[in-house]
Amino acid sequence: MTRRTPHNVSRVSPGKPRRKAHKIAVVLGGGGLKGFAHIGVFRALKELGIVPTVVSGTSIGALIGAAYARGMPVAEMADRARALQRRDLFRLNRMGMLLERQHSPAIYLEEPLRNVVKAVATEKRFDQLKTTLLVNTVDIQRGTQMVWGLPGLRHASVVDAVYASCALPGFYPPGNVDGRLCVDGGVIDNLPVTISSLGMDAVIAVDTGSGDMEPENDIATAGFASIYTRAANTMMHALQLVPFGAWTRPAMILIRPKVSHIGWFSFSNTDELLAAGYTAAMEACKHYEECIAWGIGVFPRRAMQITVDRAKCIGCTLCTAMAPDLMAMDSQHKAYPLQPVVEWSPADGDFIHHCPTYAIAATRLDAESVPSAPPTVDPTREPTTRKTG
Repeated sequence: MTRRTPHNVSRVSPGKPRRKAHKIAVVLGGGGLKGFAHIGVFRALKELGIVPTVVSGTSIGALIGAAYARGMPVAEMADRARALQRRDLFRLNRMGMLLERQHSPAIYLEEPLRNVVKAVATEKRFDQLKTTLLVNTVDIQRGTQMVWGLPGLRHASVVDAVYASCALPGFYPPGNVDGRLCVDGGVIDNLPVTISSLGMDAVIAVDTGSGDMEPENDIATAGFASIYTRAANTMMHALQLVPFGAWTRPAMILIRPKVSHIGWFSFSNTDELLAAGYTAAMEACKHYEECIAWGIGVFPRRAMQITVDRAKCIGCTLCTAMAPDLMAMDSQHKAYPLQPVVEWSPADGDFIHHCPTYAIAATRLDAESVPSAPPTVDPTREPTTRKTG
């Protein structure tokens, strides 16, 4: 979607702490060990003086969010992330697969993952935490989303809910949370921004798992786990576009650390992930106050130029179907942009990724454009948006 914003804006120094209190929801997505980048995000938010009112998460986002909600210092989170090893999480369920075969609930045993969760989270209930925590899961029996920590769902065990949110189906057995059999919330919503935004002035969303879908040419020989997680990542990416495509208010700052080149279960890139989260958060939150004052849309917004390589374009029309307000076909049945220069947030332009011949490109033209004052619009009307797929 595309929204026009003024270019002549004032800048706010990213190094100054924010003194004005706002109700902020920090939403942390899943993505395997890529989620260590969330720790770097919390480091940046602390330096910027941004204190979350609500922290919500899915999978590893729920785990890091629970550590924050219990008051664990960022430095301790980072140390624990660096110390984590493969044997701490993965122990094959050999007996189950041997005796139960296709009836075995999972490849790996529950105990190692649950022990990690116990060490990081807290044995308390949600209603005993000082910071409001939301943990996104899926009730696998009913096929419905369950967000523990919401009103009426705050009596459950934090450890039980976080384990269930990390229980990737097939990899780990479902978790029992207050009598409900639950699994990884990414099955339905990997970045639960909609439910987390209720009553908030702004949302800071951190996507580490499904933002960039770069080609993986060796996926066919990578093994079951890699193929499964690639498929899950693709599904999560598609589901995540739904709330972004229609997002209006409150304002959202979308942070996407550059971690697409790192595997879901890589234990050798922890420091790189921590740094990537910190860098991306500092960059995205430079205009924190202005974004909140604007109150509508996804930030940061940047001027982008859309181009089409006519030699590569095969005229499949997929781009025009996904982004009819932005793309069209000419008389020679080649795609071209209706609006060559657009202002996009990190959530926009997904149709480019779907071009089968990589004929479409988007190039950043300048720094982000951020409004310096709230819009003068009728608050009862929804702003005009452009869908991009």
